[in-house]
Amino acid sequence: MSRIDLGDITRNNLGQVRVLHKTLFPVEYKDNFYNELLEAGEFAKLAYCNDVCVGTVCCRKEFVDEQVKDKFKIYMMTLGVLDPYRHLGIGTKMVQHILEQAKSSNITQVYLHVQINNTEAVDFYKKNGFDIISTEQDYYKNITPRDAYLLAKNID
Repeated sequence: MSRIDLGDITRNNLGQVRVLHKTLFPVEYKDNFYNELLEAGEFAKLAYCNDVCVGTVCCRKEFVDEQVKDKFKIYMMTLGVLDPYRHLGIGTKMVQHILEQAKSSNITQVYLHVQINNTEAVDFYKKNGFDIISTEQDYYKNITPRDAYLLAKNID
């Protein structure tokens, strides 16, 4: 039985977060992306399987409306698990953690983008209660296909 734990992202393990992103995603992230993670608190985590760092989830808190400063939504920028550790419940644990934090933080919605050909990710998010809201043309600039689904889950 695998033990799955989530840990905080800190200055000391930010290098690990960079390595995971380079390995997991076809997009290059700039320094400010990583620096902002240090302020994300419970909305950015590393995932460990038996004490081995195998995944990460990185979110950004946003205002629902610039005029209303007490309602927020969460944009899930990245969520990934290294290939050999997929299908062990690690991704689900990370999503559930984000959804639980959202419920206790005055968050109205969690949303994200997924490349339209990434059927495994789309199925994963649907299984976790997300719905496809729309298709955004040319969302990605440097990868093909460039189109992305916008998926969202409203928080009760």
